Amino acid sequence: MSTFLHNRAPSRPGKQLWWYGLAALPLFACTTAQAVPAYARQTGSACADCHAGSYGPGLTPYGMRFKMNGYTDTDGKGTKIPAAVQINGTRTVPATGKSSNLLSSADIYLAGRVSDQVGGFVKVSINNNGQDKFNTQLSDVDLRFVAKDLKLGGKEALVGVSVNNDPGFNDPINALPASMQNGPPTVSGSLLNPSSSNTLAHRVIGASVYALYDKNWYGELGTYNSLPTSMQYDLGYSLGGDPGKLSNTVYGRFAYMKELKRPHQFFSAGLVGLTTDRQLPRSGPSEHLTDLGYDVTYQFLGNRENIIQFAYVNIMERRRYATTPAGSLPGLFALPRGVVHDQTAQLTYVFKQTYGVIIAHMVSTGTHDIVRYVPYGQPETNSNSFTVFWTPFGKDDSFTSIANLRLAAEWFRFNKFNGSSTNIFGVPANGTGTNARDFNAFLLFASVAF
Repeated sequence: MSTFLHNRAPSRPGKQLWWYGLAALPLFACTTAQAVPAYARQTGSACADCHAGSYGPGLTPYGMRFKMNGYTDTDGKGTKIPAAVQINGTRTVPATGKSSNLLSSADIYLAGRVSDQVGGFVKVSINNNGQDKFNTQLSDVDLRFVAKDLKLGGKEALVGVSVNNDPGFNDPINALPASMQNGPPTVSGSLLNPSSSNTLAHRVIGASVYALYDKNWYGELGTYNSLPTSMQYDLGYSLGGDPGKLSNTVYGRFAYMKELKRPHQFFSAGLVGLTTDRQLPRSGPSEHLTDLGYDVTYQFLGNRENIIQFAYVNIMERRRYATTPAGSLPGLFALPRGVVHDQTAQLTYVFKQTYGVIIAHMVSTGTHDIVRYVPYGQPETNSNSFTVFWTPFGKDDSFTSIANLRLAAEWFRFNKFNGSSTNIFGVPANGTGTNARDFNAFLLFASVAF
């Protein structure tokens, strides 16, 4: 896997703007609302029944069951339109550069049941590129067939099939980076991190078989292939982010989940894995990548007045590179193997499912390699985010339980980027260096869904 830093010289014009775009990716993801009002209309339940904050970010055990049931649960009261719309506005105040106010995106959801056994989720995003131009993309897809109310060894069980375009997006616990749509900003992160360059998110298609046994044991096994570059372009994605040609790809997920009633709590512990052979570029030699990770979550739900959620995800990727390019000094070559490591810890507190605080710490590290990661040989990136939000609707006792509004403020800060806190691109001593804190930003968000 070649990194951006290896492919482009640090002094190349426009490079810092490119990096700022990469660094800003998680800013919007971590406050993106997850609730879909179409599901509230379908089930007759409030958004707050599935989401701790009534508009995301985390799922409650009720929301997890709805997802595993293939989005098919219903109150049976007439025909419901399986569609919803979300409009997002953002004000960005970066540490360096100009502030901006944008109608950042409009999202269209086709989401809901087709029958007792078939349901799905499709999201189309119309994104503002910051220059008053909009780009339409097919974002998230999760189409399911599920067989419910089965018995296995006298225990309850369900078995389903998920067709989706992002490994981990269909995770019922909603802990993995793809399902949270958030991962550590990174110079060279894992395949399961949607903030990595050449990410698999939205550029692959795959299917997995999953099962839930005795309400507590979850397992999933599937495979993925990358979409043809022509199809990626037609779906609204630039060819520069192509994940390459994939083969022999296997994705697996296993988790233990436990819900306790008195007081109402939930915890889980899970494992995740992905292995593939990749050609990037597609005409080039093949490299082998293996992601292995674990995650733990805890929720205190109580009587829903004070809700605490904690999630920790740790993913390590082992790489056997296809090539070992030469460095700038004679006899210096890149390593044939390497490791990258992505970690995220997130703590959320929600009061009366209306007011919330989210604190996240994100770290991405990797094997020291002076050729692949210039100028310091270390791809470490260390960042934090602090978010406060207000979601007045989406609850049984609010103005409406089937639509929502979310106002949020976030401060995103970098302690280290590209292996350093200062002069991260290694410009000459007489030049103007960029520091990690130059990527810091304060953001205001407004989202409405109906």
